[in-house]
Amino acid sequence: MSTNARIRSTTALGRALKRAVVVLAAVLALGAAQPAGAQSRLKDIVDVEGVRDNVLVGYGLVVGLNGTGDTINNAPFTQQSLYGMLERLGVNIRGTTLTTKNVAAVMVTATLPPFAAQGTRIDVQVGTLGDAKSLQGGILVGTPLLAPDGDVYAVAQGPVAISGFTAQGAAASVTRGVPTAGRIAAGALVERTVDFRMSDMQALHLALHNPDFTTAKRIADAINAAIGMGTAMAMDPSNVTVNVPAGRKMDLVGFMRDIEQLKVAPDNPATVVIDEASGVIVMGENVRINTVAIAQGNLTIKITETPQVSQPGPLSGGTTTTVPRTNIQVDDGQGKKLAILPSGVSLQDLVQSLNALGVSPRDMISILQSIKAAGALQAELKVM
Repeated sequence: MSTNARIRSTTALGRALKRAVVVLAAVLALGAAQPAGAQSRLKDIVDVEGVRDNVLVGYGLVVGLNGTGDTINNAPFTQQSLYGMLERLGVNIRGTTLTTKNVAAVMVTATLPPFAAQGTRIDVQVGTLGDAKSLQGGILVGTPLLAPDGDVYAVAQGPVAISGFTAQGAAASVTRGVPTAGRIAAGALVERTVDFRMSDMQALHLALHNPDFTTAKRIADAINAAIGMGTAMAMDPSNVTVNVPAGRKMDLVGFMRDIEQLKVAPDNPATVVIDEASGVIVMGENVRINTVAIAQGNLTIKITETPQVSQPGPLSGGTTTTVPRTNIQVDDGQGKKLAILPSGVSLQDLVQSLNALGVSPRDMISILQSIKAAGALQAELKVM
């Protein structure tokens, strides 16, 4: 081998080693930045722009009800719809009085999944509009389902299945669940597809389910480490742009398969979610508390009336009377203790301290709101 050939070979080897060192450093940095055991697949935390569901809605009639349908006189839209349906079938009943209670006007909704082809079937949900009592045993008559653009994308028809029921007697009735709403499994036939082709896309735009700067940067780093540097870039906390390599444009599905299986560790801000209606409290692992003292106690006064009968002695000439007896119990919460939480305590320490005070979930909501008002809760407080 000549001297110039050896120099070129050595230079090429040096460039290859340099690229390997850069890729290895990126992989190591990625692994160091993401905690082990807390990683999720990209397909579970992002959506691909353009690949989404589409909502469909329609108006129709459910027939075959056993006297539990709309009262025609009270639901003019049901009467007009029934007239129109029968006229399209060649039956003219204009001017006649209808008293049937076996028909109910309903709204029909469905979700058209992405890439649904013509002839595929989708589930539909049905709900009454009038004063129908139940949809049990009803059959939905052919109902066009429209998208927001006004075009028909599917047609629904079939027997309605409900999860509730109503039983009624002469003096009482029982209702379980919601008998006025139901579902038809595979009840709609797709007639039109959404015009969207991934093969025309030059770049993919990934939308994060939970926008976050750190998570977006980790996603871009994971894609660059697996595919090649410069492939992905975090545009903002919600979007990551992925440039499709020239060699993968003809195999975009395979390219997406490789990307969506990558794993990253999502990073979420410290948040406390409170549902006051149900008393549910959900706290993230990053919630921290500054030094604060907590005392919890309630003043409870319980008054119990136990009237007693006073019976006079024999031949005493008295009358039987009722003597009131009142028992008053006062609980001022003296058994409660003062809990002091040091700075930077974790979620587990907070819960253990509140449980030691015997705090109920309802009281815990008030305590957390008070801690936040005092500026000691280092987390976002969301009240539903």
